[in-house]
Amino acid sequence: MKIEIEYCVPCGYLDRALDAQRTLLSTFGGQLESVALVTGEKGVFTFRADGDTIYSKPDSYDITQIVESVKARLTA
Repeated sequence: MKIEIEYCVPCGYLDRALDAQRTLLSTFGGQLESVALVTGEKGVFTFRADGDTIYSKPDSYDITQIVESVKARLTA
């Protein structure tokens, strides 16, 4: 599975994106093909799993829910 985290550069979301990337990689390790950071703008903060959006701002950000969503997809 490929995870993509698109984050707004001007908004300063890099630290949050890096923390999320680290969490996903430490939780799932080799089960994931990649966890890529993609630069964006205009307030974007979106997570995609194999192209499907699993989180998008302005929804309440909860890394635990994102981890659970990835886990569900891996075990499906």
